[in-house]
Amino acid sequence: MRDVVTQAFGGEHGAVVADLVDDLRATITPVAGLSLVAEHDGEVIGHAMFTRSLLDAPRRLVEVQVLSPLAVVRKYQKHGVGSALVHRGLDILAESSVPLVFLEGDPDYYRRFGFVPGGDLSFRKPSLRIPDAAFQVVTLPGYQPWMTGTLVYSELFWRHDAVGLREPGTATIQ
Repeated sequence: MRDVVTQAFGGEHGAVVADLVDDLRATITPVAGLSLVAEHDGEVIGHAMFTRSLLDAPRRLVEVQVLSPLAVVRKYQKHGVGSALVHRGLDILAESSVPLVFLEGDPDYYRRFGFVPGGDLSFRKPSLRIPDAAFQVVTLPGYQPWMTGTLVYSELFWRHDAVGLREPGTATIQ
């Protein structure tokens, strides 16, 4: 999976995302999170990860999932591999009690899966560095209208500085 992520994201950013995936994998349990792979002729060509985060809602903290990352080897991009992974993940999560799935990504791509801008449903992004259009959410059958508030990423996203966009050339905490 590390190779898939590194190839899909490329360069230095690919290594950062691959390190994040390595750490996130340790948080996935049979009842929390998903790590899905796509194979072709015995070779892993795609990977999607859904991990636990929290929604700081007025009534209480709500366990939600974050789709990050979605990676497909460049040679197999635009062949439906990523779509199949996202559809399967959302289907599995819809059968559970997960009410919401958040992500940071291209709205033109993720709209086809039912994702909408988080702000449109009164959700607040965890960082101002996340572009409004990139902060997206999809509601699942477990969602209730009172579930609104601020997304709180798991600590690993912060540790890997994988939240929002940094200005080019700026330093991060080491």
